[in-house]
Amino acid sequence: MTTPMQPRPAALLFIAACTAALLPAAVLAAEPVQLTLKDHHFTPAEVSVLAGERFRIEVSNQDATPSEFESNDLRVEKIVVAGGKISVMAGPLKPGTYKFFDDYHPDTATGTVTATQHQAKE
Repeated sequence: MTTPMQPRPAALLFIAACTAALLPAAVLAAEPVQLTLKDHHFTPAEVSVLAGERFRIEVSNQDATPSEFESNDLRVEKIVVAGGKISVMAGPLKPGTYKFFDDYHPDTATGTVTATQHQAKE
């Protein structure tokens, strides 16, 4: 009596790795947008993301006082303790420019996220 061959674990890993390599890049998560608050200013103050995709924003507060990362446009609001770091999800966005600010220092700590269309490959 013949029994069917069972795939070996190494073969399964090889098949999984090959399949992952063939997937389009759009399936992979984008790098988070990194923002730093220092002296009540965001660095960078202007960032770009791809329209139509969700993305993560990470805010690191290097000031000695708490801040509040806020954006009515992005519909996010989160306190960042002094010396702390937060992470929020945003999007997907339509093409355009979206404002964010530190609610505790709205006159100095401001910035924008610009969502752009995917570039067509020629």
